[in-house]
Amino acid sequence: MKNKYWLMKCEPSEFSIDDLERAGEYFWDGVRNYQVRNMFRDQMRVGDKAIFYHSSTKDVGAVGEMEIIKQATPDPTQFDSKSKYFDAKSTTANPRWLGPTVSFVKKFNHLVSLEEIKNDSTFSDLALIKRGNRLSVIELSKKQYERLIKLGK
Repeated sequence: MKNKYWLMKCEPSEFSIDDLERAGEYFWDGVRNYQVRNMFRDQMRVGDKAIFYHSSTKDVGAVGEMEIIKQATPDPTQFDSKSKYFDAKSTTANPRWLGPTVSFVKKFNHLVSLEEIKNDSTFSDLALIKRGNRLSVIELSKKQYERLIKLGK
């Protein structure tokens, strides 16, 4: 099966590319959107590549590369009543929320800003630049993925 390519957003105040670099790998927790949960469950596979994208910050944009190293499993934060991601309706027998494990590949030398992405025709059909898009995970084409890698150098 062919690898897929993803753009995965995270607020750096929650978890940043620097945090991932220090940790080496990380369980991508806290996603509470059914469409993204379904992507994790049905489409994302070990070996897929992903762009780490900082959102909701002063410097918004693509900041690095990571790889999916473990398919989605139940997100433990949904069961932790002290977590802001707790979901009282989720049970261990029937978990609602999943997340993959990612590993750090590299940090970009240069942040690829949302403005750069908007101004590059490679991304003209990318959901990220469409008005009203709120998804924290977006599938990329191989061409889009490779272009982000190139722009980040």
